[in-house]
Parts: sequence; C-alpha cells; structure tokens
Amino acid sequence: EDRLVARDTTSTFPASVQVLPDVGYIRALSPENILALDADLVLAEGDAGPPEAVEVLTAAGIPFVLVPEANDPAGVIAKIAAVAQALKRPDQGAALAASVQAGLERAERQAATVTRPKRVLFILSLQGGRVLAGGAETGAEGIIRLSGAVNAATGFTGYKPMTDEAVLAAAPDAILMMDREGDLAVTDADVLAHPALSQTPAATAGAILRMDGMLMLGFGPRTPEAALALHQALYGSGS
Repeated sequence: EDRLVARDTTSTFPASVQVLPDVGYIRALSPENILALDADLVLAEGDAGPPEAVEVLTAAGIPFVLVPEANDPAGVIAKIAAVAQALKRPDQGAALAASVQAGLERAERQAATVTRPKRVLFILSLQGGRVLAGGAETGAEGIIRLSGAVNAATGFTGYKPMTDEAVLAAAPDAILMMDREGDLAVTDADVLAHPALSQTPAATAGAILRMDGMLMLGFGPRTPEAALALHQALYGSGS
C-alpha cells in the first residue's frame, strides 16, 4: 500500500485508498493524469483501457502490468503471485498466498457440506426492465459455486440479457445483486414488480441478497470472506 499513488474509480478498498487521486474508470483511464502523478508502475486487469491510453503509458516508459483475470480459487492465487512479482516482493506474496489459500480451502470444505445446492441468479442490472444476468465464465458464477450453490443462468457465457421465459425456466431459489446506489441500483421493489422475477421461487421466499460488488466479483485476497458470507446468507447454519 505504501507504493500506491493513485487508484481507478472502482478501487475503493481498503478505505484508506479513497484519499488517493482517482484516475478514472478502469476502461476509461486518463493517461495524462497518471503521467502527472509520476507513477513508475501501473497494475491493471485485462479490461483496462482504452487501448490508446495504454499505448501512451507504455510509450512513456511506464511498465503496464496486466494481472490475470480469475473466476476460481487457482486464479486468485495466480493474481497474488503476479502482483508480488511486479512489486518485487516475493516473500510477502508467498505469505499472503498461503493465508488466502487456507481461506479458500475452508470455503471449499464448507461448500462441500451442501447436500441440496440452491439455484442462484446474479442480476447485474434491470435497466429497461431487462434482466442482465451473469452466465458461465463470470465472477458471479465463480462466487456462486464457491459458496456451494449453482448458477441458475445457463446456456450463455458472460453477462447477457435474459428473456422473461428464460428467467422463469431458471427458477432461482435466490437472487443475488451488487449492493450499490445510482441509476443501476436494483431495489427489492424493482425485483418484485418484474413480471418474470416476481414469479420465481426466490421472490416468493423473499430471498433477495446483496453484497459489495468488489468483494463479491473481485476474486482477490477477500474472496474467501465473500464465499463464506454468501454461503451463510444462502444456507445459514445448515446446508
């Protein structure tokens, strides 16, 4: 943390980094702002951009290290190793990796106790009344699996719209969303007013769950915490 001079808009943890300069949204970085901060290294994930910004920074001689994206436990450990290598702090990286690995194994053991996995539908947004859900190969599916549940959204990869018919067929036992404000916020009332979502087992049971977006989808050192919290929210003390 002592090396940090700036952050992107979505990087808000730990709270102490929020006092750092904000260089923009991860996909709309300002190279001018980064250059003005005299940064000597940029750590980013694969969706960082735009490409022109990355080109400007690399042309200026600033190393731009892309941390591998991950949606599973092995990927979390690979991320830690990549950051440790970029910062030339192998011992600290190894210690963190060992701690996180222990947490991931605990989450996996807890998930393995589930005898009747619940079907969870992750909703990214409900703009225009359309359900934008997390399918296969997403962070949403990854954290759902790690919590001992199954992804109710099948038949597609990434984050895509689902028809009302597909939502009804998915029959989720729980609906999972990011805890956020603004235009993209989805309230319980929004879910219960939706013609398809309102007819799901999740709506009937009132099983509408929320979690901090970066905690849930970041797949970093806090992933064990996210998986254990989601498991608890879904199953309580019994699985």
